[in-house]
Amino acid sequence: MNGTPIPVLVLFGATACGKTALADRLFSADADSPFAGMAEVISADSMQVYRGMDIGTAKPDASLRQRLPHYLIDIHSPADPFGAGEFVRLADECCAEIFGRGKIPLIMGGTAFYIKNFICGLPPTPEAEPAVRIQLQNRLKQDGAEVLYAELRKTDPESALKIHPNDAYRILRALEIYYTTGKPLSKYRLPLQTRSQYRFCTIILVRDRKILYERIVLRVEQMFRSGLAQEFESLVYQGFTEQDPGMQAIGYREFFTVRQSDFDSRESWLRAVKAQIITDSRHYAKRQETFFRGIPSSVLFDADDYEGIVKHIAAFKNEANH
Repeated sequence: MNGTPIPVLVLFGATACGKTALADRLFSADADSPFAGMAEVISADSMQVYRGMDIGTAKPDASLRQRLPHYLIDIHSPADPFGAGEFVRLADECCAEIFGRGKIPLIMGGTAFYIKNFICGLPPTPEAEPAVRIQLQNRLKQDGAEVLYAELRKTDPESALKIHPNDAYRILRALEIYYTTGKPLSKYRLPLQTRSQYRFCTIILVRDRKILYERIVLRVEQMFRSGLAQEFESLVYQGFTEQDPGMQAIGYREFFTVRQSDFDSRESWLRAVKAQIITDSRHYAKRQETFFRGIPSSVLFDADDYEGIVKHIAAFKNEANH
């Protein structure tokens, strides 16, 4: 990507803050907006890449995707690992294609790590060491993720804080780097400058935490009404397990961690699963808010400040045209 930097919109915010609804209102082909049809979405959601996981990841429905094209959705099996490196590579390809069609790429999602890596570039971590990886994979099968996570907490406590104990893929990668280089993953810092091949307009949506938490409850309730439990059971029937990367997402892993055998009825078990998903989603939203501070050149807007957001994007668009 040589020459003039590609203009890229970035829309980030905590889970359930209203990113998708705002993008629909701003950029869909039939939107009552000065930006109707202007942008196409590159999903920065680490779990929407997985096929068959529609309800729990709050994927945009077919109608919205027809009005507003989305990329990097439904591109992997839940058994496949997917990380920041692959996201950045694919998002780069999408940006070139979208811009080549005369549209503006819109990076949108809640996986802050992906967005920060895309804006600043990937840290210079070492290549995979096959022998070390195979050894760690064998230990994962033999000892389980819990043992390896405890090991990570000792060798790289900073990385362990950012990785869920069930996230076997990222646990293995962090340990692999440590045992390959003797240096913890947390010591490989992201570059501080934004990448020069792009010109970013980065908007972060914020809401009062009480309101955000209420929205999370409503979203999870709607997921269960839409058939989340049945979606989970379908995935298990297809052979996916607790160890598969996709099944470690919030909205799915709780069906494993809240054991059905501990309850006297399916209904009471599902109520407990729902409560745990709400709790985990709230904790995740809090972590996302913490990450806001680490995204360079970003501007915070109240999620309901539609006019302010429109003015900000209009100024960016006018600058891009000159």
